[in-house]
Amino acid sequence: MRDEYDFSKGKRGAVIASPGKTRITIMLDDEVIEAFRARAESAGSGYQTLINSVLRESVFGAKDKQKPITVATLRRVLREELHPA
Repeated sequence: MRDEYDFSKGKRGAVIASPGKTRITIMLDDEVIEAFRARAESAGSGYQTLINSVLRESVFGAKDKQKPITVATLRRVLREELHPA
């Protein structure tokens, strides 16, 4: 170890910036935090990552999961439904 270190060019805060993410402060109920920490521990991830993914799914989930109906899919479904008739 050195006797002295030069921190004159040092910067405070996160070492690596996270592009596409913004650091905020948010107030959540203790029970909510505890539940997310427990779920994150069992999943092997961070609780903030889990909160972000739940929020993302809530906001964008319906758009991400639904695929547009193609003409081929529509024809197949109509054939299946009309075939018994």
